[in-house]
Amino acid sequence: MRKLGLMLLTLALGVGIGLTISGRQARVEAARSKPGTGFAAVPGSLGSEDLTGPYEVVKNWPQDVSSLPGNEKWTYGAGESVFAESPNRIYMLFRGELPKMAPPKAALLPQLGPSLSFPVAGFWRDATTASLPGTGGTDNDMSEWLTAWEGRASDIGIKGPPYRQLGVDAKWENCVVVVDGNGKIIETWKQWDKLFRRPHSIYISPYDPEKNVWIVDDNMQVIYKFTHDGSRLLQTIGTPGVAGADSTHFNRPTYIDWLPDGTFFVADGYTGTRVAKFSKDGKFLMDWGKLGGPPRGPIDTRPGYFSNVHGVAVDPATRRVFVNDRNNHRIQVFDENGKYLYEWKIDADPSSLHLLYIGSGKTIWTYDRTTNKIVEWDLQGRLLYSWGSMGEFPGGLWGVHWMSVEQEGNLYVAEVDAGRVQKFHPKAGANSEFLVAKPVYSAWK
Repeated sequence: MRKLGLMLLTLALGVGIGLTISGRQARVEAARSKPGTGFAAVPGSLGSEDLTGPYEVVKNWPQDVSSLPGNEKWTYGAGESVFAESPNRIYMLFRGELPKMAPPKAALLPQLGPSLSFPVAGFWRDATTASLPGTGGTDNDMSEWLTAWEGRASDIGIKGPPYRQLGVDAKWENCVVVVDGNGKIIETWKQWDKLFRRPHSIYISPYDPEKNVWIVDDNMQVIYKFTHDGSRLLQTIGTPGVAGADSTHFNRPTYIDWLPDGTFFVADGYTGTRVAKFSKDGKFLMDWGKLGGPPRGPIDTRPGYFSNVHGVAVDPATRRVFVNDRNNHRIQVFDENGKYLYEWKIDADPSSLHLLYIGSGKTIWTYDRTTNKIVEWDLQGRLLYSWGSMGEFPGGLWGVHWMSVEQEGNLYVAEVDAGRVQKFHPKAGANSEFLVAKPVYSAWK
């Protein structure tokens, strides 16, 4: 009897433990398949690698510029920026055009060294070095940037370098192209190509009911403000072609972002070492920042010191200004009057952040050119999510230089190295916390 009781007790314990384990497994499986839990972009998806995160790429988007009459031999140059005003009006910004050609066949390069061949891993043309005006330096030594490859002329923004022919190796046309939601080209702003030398970013302020278009040109040292349809140039902020760091000059400015009252901040810039603040009418208000690195000085990571100011984002809720101190591998945070608040270092070696974006969300997004990942942090710098893989295939990422989201949640990325703009659509069942936030829509929708 005692043995029977012991057996029954053992059996009961076993059943209880089994039910407990199976219950835990059920809860785990339920959690895995419940949207909003776990690290997968679409929880429970089979065989997924989260290659494109919570998005699926829209293939064969947009229409190639080679489809325009008389332009059959040319395709897009470096994809500098993109701004999605709506699901049916997307502005794309390029550094001119490059020859449209098929990838070359593999070949050995004994003149360079033994066992060398080209292309490597499918990569054969880096659009940002092939496109005008090109670069002549490195991220850490920008003293020779642009001077080696660039030619300037009074009648056009760019002319060909001595060892490349304009119209053969590259072409300075169609810097601004506007497409609809299907990628169909609906406008080109060729009438303004002559103003540009290195157009860097394009925007519409969410607080501007007129929806004027802003373009930052880092080599021209200016910010242009156009009418919504591009018919008129309304304002030029900065002194064209003249570098500086005062109320009327920039030093290769890169990006801008706005406060709700229309005040805006300029990341200034590649060779500049400051953030400049302007009124909504473009009147200079103040600036802050000191030299924090090469080529003009030693590395200095004290608060408020910068080396390559390559991104700025404003949190509309707190009015805090987040600044990408690119070559010092950190994000510095200030109040709207330049008071230092805090910072975080980028935990990747090496790192080279291309951008900062907040929009209407409560997190901040970036793209790291060295890891080829789109990254989401909270506003204190804690990692929330990342995705991306280097590649020129649809959905791969190579040199994302800016990204934009519209009202339907579609994501657009401009790639300087791949020479393209891609469109991504949110996946069904994707964790909404992993989607890039929509912009603030204050004065227009």
